[in-house]
Amino acid sequence: MDFLKPRLTPMNRRRRIYEGKAKVLYEGPEPGTLIQHFKDDATAFNAKKHQVIDGKGVLNNRISEYIFQHLNNIGVPTHFIRRLNMREQLIKEVEIIPLEVVVRNVAAGSLSTRLGIEEGTQLPRSIIEFYYKNDALNDPMVSEEHITAFGWASPQEIDDIMALAIRVNDFLSGLFLGVGIRLVDFKMETGRLWEGDLMRIVVADEISPDSCRLWDVKSSDKMDKDRFRRDLGGLVEAYTEVARRLGIMQENDAARSAGPQLVQ
Repeated sequence: MDFLKPRLTPMNRRRRIYEGKAKVLYEGPEPGTLIQHFKDDATAFNAKKHQVIDGKGVLNNRISEYIFQHLNNIGVPTHFIRRLNMREQLIKEVEIIPLEVVVRNVAAGSLSTRLGIEEGTQLPRSIIEFYYKNDALNDPMVSEEHITAFGWASPQEIDDIMALAIRVNDFLSGLFLGVGIRLVDFKMETGRLWEGDLMRIVVADEISPDSCRLWDVKSSDKMDKDRFRRDLGGLVEAYTEVARRLGIMQENDAARSAGPQLVQ
């Protein structure tokens, strides 16, 4: 699948702002903007496990673009402006809140381990958890008391974040269910977007199979980064199937050997 291979871009002419495990942020073309570049790096367990998987960044860029565009269209504020190419997006510069917001619909992963709930158990209602973003501490779970006491976010901001999380969960659950995928849980990041003297909380970072647990409705096959975490293999194939079901990809049945083509 040559379309998933990395392509050389003149990134050395841009000023690098930040590099994370899966993305790089560069200075944008206009004040208040950044360019978000998706890498092919796959990491798990706070980068203790690492591998470069050709094509992952392209797929995450396209899937995240699709989701953020739809969130913008239904009035959920995000940092997303537009996609620039197969690996990059133009985004609004925001002040990232140092919290990972995890919304859980089905018991899986650390929730199953912590509470002894069998993986796959439907939760009585969606549960929202907060984790402090700190790799050195393994992103510990924190309470609203911790968040306000240490000044990571105000009580009003927490209310705004939770309202966003519920709206995003409702949207994603319906979106994926419509294409035969069960949204088990997902991770969301938020940031403060300043517009003059006004500030609002927006959805930031990415929403992709890297940050969601996605199971096929019929088979319960995993279609997310658990394929890497658990050494199941087939990560690119699973992400490609998610993109295909969402209508992001086109398949030419007469030329399957050339691989599917991404819709431009």
